[in-house]
Amino acid sequence: MTEQTQYTCAVKVGEKVPEFTLKAFHKDDITDISLSEQQGKWLILFFYPADFTFVCPTELEEMAGLYESFVKEGAEVMSVSTDTHWVHKAWHDESEAIKKITFPMLADPTGALSRAFGVYIEDEGVALRGSFLIDPDGVVQAMEVHADGVGRSAQELYRKFQAAKFVAEHGGQVCPASWEPGKDTLEPGLDLVGKI
Repeated sequence: MTEQTQYTCAVKVGEKVPEFTLKAFHKDDITDISLSEQQGKWLILFFYPADFTFVCPTELEEMAGLYESFVKEGAEVMSVSTDTHWVHKAWHDESEAIKKITFPMLADPTGALSRAFGVYIEDEGVALRGSFLIDPDGVVQAMEVHADGVGRSAQELYRKFQAAKFVAEHGGQVCPASWEPGKDTLEPGLDLVGKI
């Protein structure tokens, strides 16, 4: 069994993420980033198919616009594609939209991380559009996966992050549909057990 095929099942909500160290393009430099280094803060892994494409830069530019908001709330954002760190650098140098990115752009050319999260398209060698919200203990709290032609909303991902963080910090309270900070939450009583 090769390293690329060692993951037979993807990480699911409620499970701890595997340890990985990957090359990244970050702040005009090439660096190594380990997922374990992120423990203690929230982490958003934002998989996308490929650099120099069409939908991807619209998503990444939108994430770049919200990046400081994520950071202020105690989260790190990392984008991931199967391109190399050098391709990330070339795209960053070339594209006005991608120049706005200040978060790490992880390189997953072997597809190992994409496979571990269940977003790798084997016959194409690229990742689906997958967003994973990971808590400070390294446990997946939310995820969404889209087909390549369907762009995501960074604003909605930010809202989900705020809801997950609120629930983690306020034991016993849960957030209803479309909850945003400042809105009412729910406190399930014993009579609601099994009805949630």
